[in-house]
Amino acid sequence: MAPASVLPDPSTVVVVGAGLAGLAVALRVADHRPVVVLAKRQLDEGATAWAQGGIVGVLGDDDSVDSHVRDTQDAGAGLVDEHTARYIAERSAQAVEWLVAQGVPFSADPKGPLGLHLTREGGHAVRRIAHAADATGKAIHDALLAKARAHPNITLRERWMAVDLITTRHLDRHADEAAARCHGVYALDMDRQRVETLRAAAVVLATGGVGKVYRYTSNPDTATGDGIAMAWRAGCRVGNMEFIQFHPTCLYHPQERSFLITEALRGEGGQLKLPDGTRFMRAHDERLELAPRDIVARAIDFEMKKHGLDHVWLDATHLGEAFLKEHFPTIHARCLQLGIDIARQPIPVVPAAHYTCGGVVTDLDGRADLPGLYAVGETTYTGLHGANRLASNSLLECVVLGTSCAQRILHTPVPAAVAVPGWDESQVEDADEQVVIAHNWDELRLMMWNYVGIVRTTRRLERALHRIKLLKSEIDEYYAHFRVTRDLLELRNLVTCAELIVRSALMRHESRGLHYSRDFPHTLPVSFPTVLTRRARSRQPGPKR
Repeated sequence: MAPASVLPDPSTVVVVGAGLAGLAVALRVADHRPVVVLAKRQLDEGATAWAQGGIVGVLGDDDSVDSHVRDTQDAGAGLVDEHTARYIAERSAQAVEWLVAQGVPFSADPKGPLGLHLTREGGHAVRRIAHAADATGKAIHDALLAKARAHPNITLRERWMAVDLITTRHLDRHADEAAARCHGVYALDMDRQRVETLRAAAVVLATGGVGKVYRYTSNPDTATGDGIAMAWRAGCRVGNMEFIQFHPTCLYHPQERSFLITEALRGEGGQLKLPDGTRFMRAHDERLELAPRDIVARAIDFEMKKHGLDHVWLDATHLGEAFLKEHFPTIHARCLQLGIDIARQPIPVVPAAHYTCGGVVTDLDGRADLPGLYAVGETTYTGLHGANRLASNSLLECVVLGTSCAQRILHTPVPAAVAVPGWDESQVEDADEQVVIAHNWDELRLMMWNYVGIVRTTRRLERALHRIKLLKSEIDEYYAHFRVTRDLLELRNLVTCAELIVRSALMRHESRGLHYSRDFPHTLPVSFPTVLTRRARSRQPGPKR
């Protein structure tokens, strides 16, 4: 057994994930406690930097908290927790102000509130989206990452991937479940190919969503559901995993399969069309292109299947070249590189898995079921998004609940230090081949796309669950015998999340929001969140670790 490599300060907080959620927590905590932030790839490769649209701020004279809450509830199709939505909406202006104070270069408008230009996106009644042209996420992430790099109390570790949470069961297999807590995290240092043991006063999961479980996704390669899977294995509840948001407009191009065409382009007047130039959204919703994402995605999916299309068109040519270059420079430049002049040609688009509306069940302070464990952002289920996320609420949730999570951590006494066991790989060896991982990865993602996509049936879900269980068995056996790698860990987490998605979908006997079933096409008059609970925190298959 390898010796435990314990962090020297027992008050250290380990944040798993270096996106907006993780950095929001880290920057708030670091003025008082040491923080270690783990990024499993490069620090700029997370989902935050890919976000184009913006962040909600209830700022204008024509806006109100009540209006934002109503829009959030309408998009969430009856499953939004009103207390959560109101808590976050009430703090939206402070969230935007904090980001401005951190140096985020939002697009300006001298006549706008706080001097900001506000745009509108699908599902919003008014303009309330603060943005930095069409690359808001990158602007926010660059600013916060610069602050984190300069902070003396924050240690940033690139190419470190969390393997599993260290819980009381690692200290004593027979410990009382009621006394269980999180004591740290095992993490793979990929450069040294060594698993380290990081004991911590608190662990914050900010690993993002699970988009890579699908063949087509707007998410970066980091979106493999790591935090959700780790929390589930540790015995935490997960909620609403059936609600996977498919963004309606991902660029359809053989050289670029994950490039998002922001909702704001439709907010400014972009029109969805068939190949003959016919607009089709009027047949699906009176709000046309500004309908919530689930409706637009399902409409595009319907038209593609009806007409046998590989994609539809998003036409913004009538907005003019000058306007498009000023407001959507990233999209204009990237499409031009690929041979598409969006000022003169419509953009080929297709729906793609975009956002995980469910996740680890937490309260508004980010606390998960296991004491010492917190989670923030897309990794979580807080009740904000319900059955469908309202555009640009995601970045807002990261800042608001990242702040409350940090405050809770700082007001919680540091637990007594305990000896934690080091990572044991004495009974495993290096893998002789990687083809098993590659094959299972491809099969899982294709199966999820075909059987657990925008439109579902009970038979498809049952077939998917059967195959997932077989894949999970193969992956668990592989994990038990070979040293861990990033690919193996990501596949292990993806198959766990795939099972959670399918099990949740089978439990919902209706169509609501992002979950549409041909077998249950109607919406029930009353519905509740889908919350999965493990029967027991049993030891997972694998080597003696």
